[in-house]
Parts: sequence; C-alpha cells; structure tokens
Amino acid sequence: MSTYADIEKGAFTLNFIGFYDYTVILTYLSLISSLAGMCFAVAGRPGVAMACLALSGICDLFDGTVARTKKGRTEDEKSFGIQLDSMCDVVCFGVFPAVFLYFSGVDGVGGFLLLSFYVLCAVIRLAFFNVLEAKRQAANSGSNKSFRGLPVTTAAMVFPAVFLLGLLLPRDVCLLIYHVLPAVMGFLFILDVRVPKLDVSGLIRRAPDQEKSAEHQPVCHKQE
Repeated sequence: MSTYADIEKGAFTLNFIGFYDYTVILTYLSLISSLAGMCFAVAGRPGVAMACLALSGICDLFDGTVARTKKGRTEDEKSFGIQLDSMCDVVCFGVFPAVFLYFSGVDGVGGFLLLSFYVLCAVIRLAFFNVLEAKRQAANSGSNKSFRGLPVTTAAMVFPAVFLLGLLLPRDVCLLIYHVLPAVMGFLFILDVRVPKLDVSGLIRRAPDQEKSAEHQPVCHKQE
C-alpha cells in the first residue's frame, strides 16, 4: 500500500484487491455474456439472450480446468476462484434465467413467486457447494466424481433447449412450460441426489506438477 511518504517521493502506486491472472478470464467472460444476455432479454431478443446463456455455460464448463493449469496456486487463490465462480454463477444461471422468464411471460404475483423460488434454490445450492468444496480442499481428498443436487449450470443447457422447443409449440403451451420449469429446476437444485460430474480436464493440459500429483493421488469416492 502506498503511503503519503511514497507519494512525496513519486513512488505512488495503485493497489487492488483480488487476484488477476488468466485463471479467472473465463469466469469473467461468463458473467459478461450473461449480463449481455439480460440486456437482450429486456430488449425483446430472446434468441440472442439464450445464445448468451449457452456461451456462459461453455465458459463455466472450462474455467475450473483452466485454473488448475496454473502452477503453484496459493490457498487464497484457490479459495478466491471458488467464491468468484459461485458468485458469477448466481448471476449467470440464477438471476439471468429468471430475467429471461419474466420477460417471456412468467410475470404477475405467481410468476414472481416462482422466479423467487428458483433464484433462492440456486443460491442455496451454490452456498452448499462452497461449504463442501472448502471441506474437500482442507482434507485434500481429491476431486469429486459427482455433484449433490442438480448443478445450477445445467440452466445453460436446459433453458436454450426449452426455448428452441418452444418455437415449435403453441404460445400457451410454451408459456405453461416456462411456468413449470423454474419450479422443477429449483426443486432439483436442492434435492439431495447424486448427479454424475462431467470431466473435461482431459481436453486441457494441466500443469506438470499437478499431473505428477494426480498420479499419486488415491481414487476418492467421497462425494460432494
């Protein structure tokens, strides 16, 4: 941190909190894509909005794998990445779908309650994941093979797919699906069931030191 004496000496510098490197770029891109998608949803361009949601999902799919390619990450950097990812996921896969549904006809008091339920369940799911992930890292127990509860990131697949299906259906049927969908997905977010985890780590080369440690890491069947 720069002091007054440093300023007098001409050595003033600006310092920022957080960690800034390539490991968080995909997470930030996911957030920006979702913010753009919300703007398109408000502007009445649902197709473009759903494309943005799908892009956010792709970025989220690879952000953790990209982060693990960096050598010698500190515990603070790892924890920062976990918290950052979940906070962005709240916006991308919690708030964004709710905004899309609202401007697609899920409005009124009933619609508001449905969307509130969906977003709250997404927040609960992500907070619970953070608790379990912190415990896993503290125990150094290896990666999980499954999720507990439906991951909120599935919204990046479900909502675009339902939107495309809705183009082939009558308006009333599509609107009915839009009302049922947040209730069902919110319920699945917090339902304690095992969901297999998609492993994309083989698509991106990890750091050499992590490859070596993985060879000596026991297979862990402890779930999230």
